[in-house]
Amino acid sequence: MAPSENTELTVYYPCKYVPAELLAGFGARVEAVSFEAESFEDADRLAHPNLCGFGKSLISFALRDDVHALVLTTCCDVMRRVYDVLSEERCLDFLWIIDLPHLQGPREVARLRRELERLARGWKAHSGTEFDVGRALASFKPPTLRHDARVTLLGAHGPGSLLEVAEASLSLPVENLTCTGGRFLPTPPPQLGRSPREAACEEACDAHPADEADPLEAFLDWYAPALLHQTPCMRMNDVSSRTGQIGATGQAGVVYHTMKFCDYYGFEYLEAQRSSSIPILKVETDGTRQSAGQLRTRLQAFDETLVGMNDTIRARVSSGPVYVMGVDSGSTSTDAVIVDGAGKIVATQIIPTGAKATRSAHRVMELVLAKAGLKREDITLCVATGYGRDAIQDADTQITEITCHARGARALAPGVATIIDIGGQDSKVIKLGEAGEVENFVMNDKCAAGTGRFLEMMANTLEMDLERFCTEGLSWKKDVKISSMCTVFAESEVVSLVADDTAVPDIIHGLDMAVAAKVSALAKRVKASAPYLMTGGVAKNEGVVTAIGQVLGSPIQTSGDSQLCGALGAALLGLEALRGEAAA
Repeated sequence: MAPSENTELTVYYPCKYVPAELLAGFGARVEAVSFEAESFEDADRLAHPNLCGFGKSLISFALRDDVHALVLTTCCDVMRRVYDVLSEERCLDFLWIIDLPHLQGPREVARLRRELERLARGWKAHSGTEFDVGRALASFKPPTLRHDARVTLLGAHGPGSLLEVAEASLSLPVENLTCTGGRFLPTPPPQLGRSPREAACEEACDAHPADEADPLEAFLDWYAPALLHQTPCMRMNDVSSRTGQIGATGQAGVVYHTMKFCDYYGFEYLEAQRSSSIPILKVETDGTRQSAGQLRTRLQAFDETLVGMNDTIRARVSSGPVYVMGVDSGSTSTDAVIVDGAGKIVATQIIPTGAKATRSAHRVMELVLAKAGLKREDITLCVATGYGRDAIQDADTQITEITCHARGARALAPGVATIIDIGGQDSKVIKLGEAGEVENFVMNDKCAAGTGRFLEMMANTLEMDLERFCTEGLSWKKDVKISSMCTVFAESEVVSLVADDTAVPDIIHGLDMAVAAKVSALAKRVKASAPYLMTGGVAKNEGVVTAIGQVLGSPIQTSGDSQLCGALGAALLGLEALRGEAAA
């Protein structure tokens, strides 16, 4: 379909090897795709459900009414599949795929040059426009080598939500060097912008070239190797030059992004984690914006490890006694702790979160103040944490639960090296440094498998109250394997085991060991080590605590205040920030 003469032609692309400047030379507006779908209903209907999230997001994007032109490369098999699906659908006016070489030698440069010529002919026929080397050269963005303090995004394609949340959550500037963001070409040589006659006159002003060279041909001679010789993506055969992206001057930390169902960048992350001293946080997205909440918590916690707390906390001016309140708004319970100026606990309170985090936060603050015999105006600083921290409108500041648990654990069990926090809807393993700071952490918060909610539902299936469920598995006699941690499938397994007259203690022990195995997998990812402290509501489950200790090969410490660890840490961090301000 030929476009109308008055319509601005916009070409979208998902890969840094797409020749954006070549298309700009034909007058096209060229934009990278950072789209994330609300759902993959259409993409799943047209393609396989296990297609990576980036591929599905591209299909969803191309099906929009306002998208007319898309240029892909054969950077991976998913892009080939996306091209096949969209070709079959005939939903675009212009769809093109470039056969991308995975080597960078002379033959590969020549092959890519032929591919660029083929695209140029195709786009010219579609758009009816001529190539203008001036427009092409004007579209180049000069490469900038950064040396300022910054956080670098690396890994797979950086979706819009990752970029937005990173910029909002990190105190330092964010540099996007993901496979789509790290697109840097050298500055074109000046002679590309001169006419053939001008170039000839440099040597002999009275001479005239016999044959004027085609500006497109001259442009492609330089452009093809420049495009191919960028810092390679992980689909290239030789990726050795990527090592310089980690540990560069000024780089304070790295956020390494992987895409669900894509393994290429996972290998690089594992090597970087093993060999680099730069703080690295791994995050995964699935091509939708549903991961934004999890990203925010991870990135804010990472930021807190990079910049410290005193610069972010501002307290009310108070001339009287110092009291700091920490409020942890979790999915299942909302907890509050008040400490005095010496860090001593004055009062604590735990209530169910219920349907509204705002209401439960307000209620828990009222109750803990009443216990302490204080009024709100007596509180020097109120620090909110937990997933519902935004709902605590009366708080003075926020800190993520990762940082708060680390500080609370140091108070509950000095010398602890690893925290295992299992709450109502998520699990965390936090590796601490020698000074008790967060060294690394990993979270499982995309499903309730292995969490308090999972165990509660299993107790309901067995028609047993939670108190009995927490100890019944300790008297097990026979090993029972629970093969699935999905709540629905695990419930089905439990029902089948009951029907087979399997002893209830054996079933519960099987569930405890399944939770322990899941925790062990998280612990390995952060290279966890003893001594361990378990926090969160599940720390009260003696069977789970014992099973985790068995799997990890070390006893697991708990505290009577394990469930209050986050709120306690929030209060203590607030108090320390006040002391830091006073000292300053």
